[in-house]
Amino acid sequence: MSVPTPESVLAELETWATDHWNPTSTLRAWRNALADAGWAAPSWPAEWGGQGLPTWADDLVGTRLIELGMTSTPLGGGTGLAAPTILTHGPDHVRTRFLRRILTGEETWCQLFSEPGAGSDLAGLTTTAVRDGDEWVVNGQKVWNTSAHHADFGMLVARTDWDVPKHRGLTYFALPMHQPGVEVRPLRQMNYHQSFNEVFLSDARIPAEFVIGGVGEGWAVASTTLAYERRFGALSRPKYSPASSAVLDEARAEADDHFATYRWYPQRAGRPDLLKQRAMVTGENANPLVRQQLAEVHGMQAVSKWTAEGAKAARLLGRPPGAEGSIGKLATSHVARASLRAHTAIAGAYGMLRGPEDRTDGVVAEVLASVPAQSIAGGTDEIQKNILGERMLGLPREPSNDRDLPFRDTRRN
Repeated sequence: MSVPTPESVLAELETWATDHWNPTSTLRAWRNALADAGWAAPSWPAEWGGQGLPTWADDLVGTRLIELGMTSTPLGGGTGLAAPTILTHGPDHVRTRFLRRILTGEETWCQLFSEPGAGSDLAGLTTTAVRDGDEWVVNGQKVWNTSAHHADFGMLVARTDWDVPKHRGLTYFALPMHQPGVEVRPLRQMNYHQSFNEVFLSDARIPAEFVIGGVGEGWAVASTTLAYERRFGALSRPKYSPASSAVLDEARAEADDHFATYRWYPQRAGRPDLLKQRAMVTGENANPLVRQQLAEVHGMQAVSKWTAEGAKAARLLGRPPGAEGSIGKLATSHVARASLRAHTAIAGAYGMLRGPEDRTDGVVAEVLASVPAQSIAGGTDEIQKNILGERMLGLPREPSNDRDLPFRDTRRN
């Protein structure tokens, strides 16, 4: 059997796509065709809708389909987080139930991890799941949940055992969101956006077969999800063909809806792309201190880009996301803060204004309010440093007085 190469994979893809593309069809029908042929997730095993190709084939195929004026799998947490987690941990009946529907966009997902008293210390969560016959009954509260207001399922981590140490008493579930007992409330942020929700669970029910991994294995399963969450480029918008067709019109509408949630994320990242222009317009490009700050941002961006390329190369070699994702996460935080410092040096007091007297169109004020979130979302900077110290540098684990205690006896918020 010949070893697949990028050239051979693309040649086979293009032949298949030319024969099967129907622009007058529906987006769902096209994605079903991709899944039937194994092109929706080509690196997956054939039994789950793939072709067993190397990991590099996923990005290669997805990119080429868009270049051909077509589209690929859905955007969002279903394909990016839930699917690889389910594929990794199973069991088979869960893979059968969910993977196909994720690839076709038939079902969408959100993430239900953080709680008001368990953010960085995720293993300290107190949302409970109690077995009741053929179901689990869930009670508790989750927070910072993107897309929870319209998702069909939630990636839920809940406590199922209080008499073992906190990391060993967790279980990972697929929670049906459209049911009594699941209340979703939007959260209004200090930058005036409304991207997240809080979710209240009151006797919500989950079929017993919707456990992902196994009972008590929730921490390992959640760690897989978090590793994929820290991948680089997760929010890249597809560059669809401008041509009008039924399939592409649906795909563009889907992308518009998906990215509306993240429209403030460029401000969260510090808007380094605006620094040079702002400095030139204001004349601050002649200020040596400002020039030094711009050079700092440029250097940090370059290092961050090289780190991202290294992580991408590791993925192309078939390695799963690992601790190197924490380097990228930290680098993004550093770039955002350095960009914020440069913006404030350029704009001065005007950077605090929003309204008619603002000389920055409100961008700097929004950067000021948004950048702190960069160091929190997806795991705080402090957590990333712990991961790097322990998993990459081999340093001793952070001291803890509750690692071996039953969670019932652990002091908590």
